[in-house]
Amino acid sequence: MFNVGQAGLTFWAPNINLFRDPRWGRGQETPGEDPMLASAYAVQYVRGLQELPGIHDAARQDDDDDDDDALMVSACCKHFTAYDLDMWRQFARYNFNAVVSQQDLEDTYQPPFRGCIQQGKASCLMCSYNEVNGVPACANEELLGLARDKWGFKGYITSDCDAVATVFEYQKYAKSREDAVAAVLKAGMDINCGTFMLRYTESAIKQGKVKEEDLDRALLNLFTVQLRLGLFDGDPIRGRFGKLGAKDVCTPEHKALALEAARQGIVLLKNDKKFLPLNRDIGASLAVIGPMAATTELGGGYSGIPCTSTSLYDGLGEFAERISYAFGCHDVPCDSDDGFAEAINTAKQADFVVIVAGLDTTQETEDHDRVSLLLPGKQMDLVSSVADASKNPVILVLTGGGPLDVSFAERNEQIASILWVGYPGEAGGKALAEIIFGEFNPAGRLPMTWYPEAFTNVPMNDMSMRADPSRGYPGRTYRFYTGSRVYGFGHGLSYSDFSYNFLSAPSKISLSRIVKDVDVSVTNLGDLDGSHVIMLFARGPKVVEGSPETQLVGFSRVHTISNKSTETSILVDPCEHLSFADKQGKRILPLGSHTLSVGDVEHVVSIQIY
Repeated sequence: MFNVGQAGLTFWAPNINLFRDPRWGRGQETPGEDPMLASAYAVQYVRGLQELPGIHDAARQDDDDDDDDALMVSACCKHFTAYDLDMWRQFARYNFNAVVSQQDLEDTYQPPFRGCIQQGKASCLMCSYNEVNGVPACANEELLGLARDKWGFKGYITSDCDAVATVFEYQKYAKSREDAVAAVLKAGMDINCGTFMLRYTESAIKQGKVKEEDLDRALLNLFTVQLRLGLFDGDPIRGRFGKLGAKDVCTPEHKALALEAARQGIVLLKNDKKFLPLNRDIGASLAVIGPMAATTELGGGYSGIPCTSTSLYDGLGEFAERISYAFGCHDVPCDSDDGFAEAINTAKQADFVVIVAGLDTTQETEDHDRVSLLLPGKQMDLVSSVADASKNPVILVLTGGGPLDVSFAERNEQIASILWVGYPGEAGGKALAEIIFGEFNPAGRLPMTWYPEAFTNVPMNDMSMRADPSRGYPGRTYRFYTGSRVYGFGHGLSYSDFSYNFLSAPSKISLSRIVKDVDVSVTNLGDLDGSHVIMLFARGPKVVEGSPETQLVGFSRVHTISNKSTETSILVDPCEHLSFADKQGKRILPLGSHTLSVGDVEHVVSIQIY
């Protein structure tokens, strides 16, 4: 109980801010740049953490309590809202004013939080450090009231850590510390992470700035969640989850889940002439090069303690009969090339070469945004030098959570394959080896756009999503970006080719009956079985300024059999999936023809009133 004394029953996750700018150091924590995807992620994350029926059923055993309001743990959707800049030039998250149009708030920044509350039933909401249109998020009565009064939030609202202090100390929004306390309580915040309110609430009460009803409301919200967690139900050892402990963490089932997550998340970005998979049976030698190849720290920000610690090199070593290693760069910043000669010599002696390059948390993390999208330091030179020296084309493996401009590798014929593993966790080495040697058919898709380095000329503090040609602004994310891409949102290759077909899709939809299933079949045209992610996009009529270029409607991961077809259904709710916001922040659904697409197959559906 209480995580063996190491934590309570409230967990401040998930982070569902959109990965709006590729330089953001905390983008690695998020599900990506798309509001529909982030919302779906938030719903499943929160429901799984708070109330997954399978966990409840297993843990209750003889408990007859069927209270659907009960919580296993309390999940917290953060950071509300428009927080996606930590430290860039003169802007820091503590003093940054996110100037956001009502249009962008409605159809980009807010949907993940709305879904987290309305469908996920989150019991906690965290307000962010930044200001939103001149008002600190934690002191923004309109913003916090939107969550409670319009979206029906039932739970407690916490500040990010010391965010109440920033209202006075950094943002100068409040004239005194007591005014800051009064402002956040009046706005609807319930508890402060930190000691600021502990130190200044009493004096705020004595000065008449904090009313008793504000304290009562905050306490009611806080105690209600504690009651739902069963904290007043007696000895927790005798409670519904009393038998859970350390033995339930590193179980074979959980280790298998970590492996499956790593397998599903790895993205094959390039595979010229079907270079991968390698044939494990020929006994070829393998050289592994790069600063991230031998580290066992394969988790990103806020990652937990792994059950077992293995490196990518260790994982590949289980599959290769002969394997060698050279670091090339001493570390990820790669400020020196004094390890290049050994790396080149090691590569020359091997039949195949895997180069592991990319990012770690020295380059992207909380309070640290990137300034470049290129590989750090001399990593690009290392990759090119080793590729030139290798007797066969090489495999480039990229680590890290943020997008990289690897145009040089995409163009280089000596770099046959590129894989993005992100932060794959404890099972990343095995998952990578399984994919490289063909035991698992890759199916991961990019959750964000990979921009060219020129995108760093776009000011990170510009929160506008829509492109504005009049000022040379290219827009952001695949929904609005009009510039060139290294790789697009949803990009991801497989060892198989696929074809698609719309089996059943409406040709017209009346606004009086709007929810429809779209049935799709996918055919695996390759020799390997494997999972495949079907992504359904929509493109609407360009009748209103600011409409998205395209937007994700839904997705479905299915298992496919070689040379056979698999069917799936994706729910289409036009009001939810085909609409967008106008300049006033009102949702609109244009009448007329909307084009649904899966891969290169399209279907036109007409939205009508009849």
